[in-house]
Amino acid sequence: MMNRRTLGQMALCVATALSLGLPVAALAADEAPDALIKRLSADVLTTVKGDKSIQGGDLAKVIALVDKTVMPNVNFRRMTAAAVGPGWRQATPEQQKRLQDEFKILLVRTYAGALAQVNDQTIQIKPLRAAADDKDVLVRTEIVGRGDPIQLDYRLEKTPGEGAGWKIYNLNVLGVWLVETYRGQFAQEINAKGIDGLIETLAARNKTNAAKG
Repeated sequence: MMNRRTLGQMALCVATALSLGLPVAALAADEAPDALIKRLSADVLTTVKGDKSIQGGDLAKVIALVDKTVMPNVNFRRMTAAAVGPGWRQATPEQQKRLQDEFKILLVRTYAGALAQVNDQTIQIKPLRAAADDKDVLVRTEIVGRGDPIQLDYRLEKTPGEGAGWKIYNLNVLGVWLVETYRGQFAQEINAKGIDGLIETLAARNKTNAAKG
């Protein structure tokens, strides 16, 4: 189990990584993946620092932000499928939709409270090690502020089609890949209770978290 400090840092990193505050239309399909991450990271820090309600953990506002600006920049179906593992292919379309919905709420709640911790952090982008024709790349960054730098790496894929551009499908926070972390947890639930059992567990966890405020 990860300790509380690590979870807090991970939450802050996920917040910084996923709260991407630019309209989809502004994203250029030919923009380099490291340039995309740099621009979006800088923008989210500015957005969060200027919004007191997000800093205060306003979940409804965070969810609205995610729906409008995050999902177009993340291959969330791939992220959910990877976290669920082999069971994803056996799930019905309705089950897959429920899994995506509940997983999104879980992730949003994980970092909504952490947004209040954003203050004077800056993002440093490491040199990109990728060929010009690569379709899958790793962008390495650090969040620098108070305390030790926080490692935050992104896996992005180049999606086909005009205007599709790069999409995030996994995050590495402090050496821990987000999808793989959840895959281990989800596998235990699926083995014990099946896909519906995992959905019920996620829904119950989200309901409990909602009751806590």
